[in-house]
Amino acid sequence: MTEIKWLNHLQEPKYWLLGIASGLIILQLTLTSRTENADLFGTMFLFWGVVCFLISERHETLTLESGVFGSCFGASLIFFILLKSSSISGYDFFIRVMPFLSGISLALLASGTKGLKQYWQEFLILGYTAIPPGFIGVFVDVAKLTAKFSAFILHYLGFEVVRQGAFLIIEKGSVEVNHGCSGVNAILQLLGLALVFLLMFPTTTGQKIVVPIVALLIGFVVNSARVALLAVLVSLSQPQAFKYWHEGNGSVIFSMIAVFIFGLFCWFAILQEPQNKKKQNC
Repeated sequence: MTEIKWLNHLQEPKYWLLGIASGLIILQLTLTSRTENADLFGTMFLFWGVVCFLISERHETLTLESGVFGSCFGASLIFFILLKSSSISGYDFFIRVMPFLSGISLALLASGTKGLKQYWQEFLILGYTAIPPGFIGVFVDVAKLTAKFSAFILHYLGFEVVRQGAFLIIEKGSVEVNHGCSGVNAILQLLGLALVFLLMFPTTTGQKIVVPIVALLIGFVVNSARVALLAVLVSLSQPQAFKYWHEGNGSVIFSMIAVFIFGLFCWFAILQEPQNKKKQNC
């Protein structure tokens, strides 16, 4: 009887979709892990988890009817993803685009072209991962802004610092704030968390505006503090400590600090607000 039940399950399209989705997710996360970018892997893992949660919460209300065109188009996209993935060995921008393409292909297989609109939240989350870190730099020189704010922090901590463009000159050494140290990755990570938060929890119009702004500011300020620390370490001739906080686990610690601060803000400033109002009404 157990074997018969398994055979019946295998004949249901939703189980095939679940298997294909699991394979695509594992493939994308595996490719991301090979880039040795902890922030990118963490973001991808979180976003995939949120998408799976959103789908599981309303899977009974989804319309699962796909036509010939939708099925063929979705299968073609999956074939393209697998073909492209086979040639990736390190970091490739396709790794960022892959979640969105995977989501589109799965939605086409499940619901066809007419049913795509019911997955708009998932598309928004997966599409966000495709934003390249250099995109913000097209509009704003984040490196120079970070250098300015880091110099401000050092000055009020009592250090004699001179800023020349993106360079910070402090006593016995200097550091250059390049694009990789500008905090763009941290800002994008927190903005992504803000997007996830706004999609998962009910918020007012004002909160929808405030939450992304706070996320951006936290990412910028925390990274500027990290740059200030790096400048101090250079001045103190501490190459090992500099390497740790610049390339090692130290950079991940600052990312965790930024996420923690943002989490505290969301918890106390947003999620606790309705409870406070209820207490006042009582």
